[in-house]
Amino acid sequence: MSYISNDPARFSEEATAGFVAAHADLVRAVPGGVARRTATPEGQVAVVIGGGSGHYPAFAGLVGPGLASGAAVGNVFASPSGQQVYNVAKAVENGGGVLLTCGNYAGDVLNFNQARDRLKAEGVAAETFFATDDISSAKPDEAEKRRGIAAALAVYKIASAAAEAGQSLDEVVALAKRVNDNCRTLGVAFSGCTLPGATEPLFTVPAGRMGVGVGIHGEPGIDETDRLSAKDLAAMLWDAVIAEKPADAGDRALIFVNGLGSVKNEELFILFNDIRALAERDGVQVAGVEVGELVTSFEMAGASLSLVWVDDEMLELWEKPAYTPGYRKGSIGAQQDSEVLGDVDEAAAVEVGEASEDSRRAAALAAQLLDTVHATVREHMDELGKLDAVAGDGDHGIGMERGARAAAETAQELLQRGAGAQTLLVEAGASWGAQAGGTSGVIWGALLDGVGRALGDDAPATPDSVVTGVRQGAEAVTRLGGAHPGDKTLVDALGPFAETLAEQIQDGRTLAEAWPAAAAESTKAAEATKDLLPKLGRARPHAEKSLGTADPGAISFALIVTAIGEQLAARGR
Repeated sequence: MSYISNDPARFSEEATAGFVAAHADLVRAVPGGVARRTATPEGQVAVVIGGGSGHYPAFAGLVGPGLASGAAVGNVFASPSGQQVYNVAKAVENGGGVLLTCGNYAGDVLNFNQARDRLKAEGVAAETFFATDDISSAKPDEAEKRRGIAAALAVYKIASAAAEAGQSLDEVVALAKRVNDNCRTLGVAFSGCTLPGATEPLFTVPAGRMGVGVGIHGEPGIDETDRLSAKDLAAMLWDAVIAEKPADAGDRALIFVNGLGSVKNEELFILFNDIRALAERDGVQVAGVEVGELVTSFEMAGASLSLVWVDDEMLELWEKPAYTPGYRKGSIGAQQDSEVLGDVDEAAAVEVGEASEDSRRAAALAAQLLDTVHATVREHMDELGKLDAVAGDGDHGIGMERGARAAAETAQELLQRGAGAQTLLVEAGASWGAQAGGTSGVIWGALLDGVGRALGDDAPATPDSVVTGVRQGAEAVTRLGGAHPGDKTLVDALGPFAETLAEQIQDGRTLAEAWPAAAAESTKAAEATKDLLPKLGRARPHAEKSLGTADPGAISFALIVTAIGEQLAARGR
């Protein structure tokens, strides 16, 4: 369990505020995360890392000289939003371009790519790269689907050192890829972890057993076996990882023994002592060692082994000094010719333009419906979290509640300022995406954005414009997430809803009649996802475990559209 918190929904914000205050000599607060206290030298590539909270020292703790320029900080176990990543990148980019890099998770990929595209559209050189070192999460012939865990530190550290050495953005990206191609990690867990405010862990491990192939977001192991002695555990991890040694790798490797939260350093030292004997046996030259907490999963009791095979260039850059709140190597001299910067306040309030009376009336209804959405999500938050915990990280309910609350609050604030339907829904969607993070934030932000832009600010809302907006939102969701019907995602419920709504309106029914009918079809489709195997996202490595359980994203969508349908039917509009 987590022992210290105020409001679990504000855990990430409060932890980040305390972190910045404790390390004000090294980092500053920027919208969406943290950045180095000193400016990026002009023309130097900036490296922005990021991910959800709950993994310290990743990610905010790795910001500082010799390592990352900034870190986008998401909610607990949830990707930062595209807006957050963009904000951090804008705070640190200084003419040399920016590398946005993180672990290979669906939400992170969506949001980091979204930020990259926005930066490029503004003329900023930007690239993304996603670490894939977890050998348990996909087979070697599908390595591009693997998760990024502890060895991602090597990608961040070496890429950052290359940037500080003056390499170009293309060179830094190529180097990050080369490092990643030589990273392999496997982890085990002896117990699960519990999200702040939750009363039960995301998964449990029977006494005397251990999960093998665990993730860092509360995902249970791919397999389970009896707990082993340190020597036998070292052999199991070593044999699995070295079996995937890249064909063109040399004999030098960095060794990381990472603690996932509750395993103490002394225990990790015992594990490393047995691992180094295996390295000597197999002729692996230990080029560098890290033993301790590199990326954690709250209080999960577990450990992982990473091997990073290095060449001369990679090793030279790895050995460069670094000085961050959570990681230090060597001695960093005075940072010369770097301007010391202050914290950056949140972005200014949204500008509200002219809107017709018809559009304002539609905006008022939209705000009421968003209140209903928030109340519905809050009511089912625990249920959604439990569904997500079956094969995922259990944060869907929390993330949805944060997003829906932010959207409802933004809608009410803009309503008081006379906003039309487009402005209100587009900005509510942006708030949902920023506060929910992860894949759900991107999806619901896109849905609200699509409907808002179809309604406009200067025309009355009509059933046809609502249908157009839902269709546009659905197209954006498919384009951004890459999911298709049958992949066991929200799309499985969204597609039938959009199709039925369009058919009902075309047949002459009112929105109050058509929406509940579409919601009923969505609910049937959402329930039917229990018979599907996930093909995308964090549930994919645990596909068989999810069989018999409906997709939480599809269920939350069905719950929301059903609640909206009830409101529309009650109003007769």
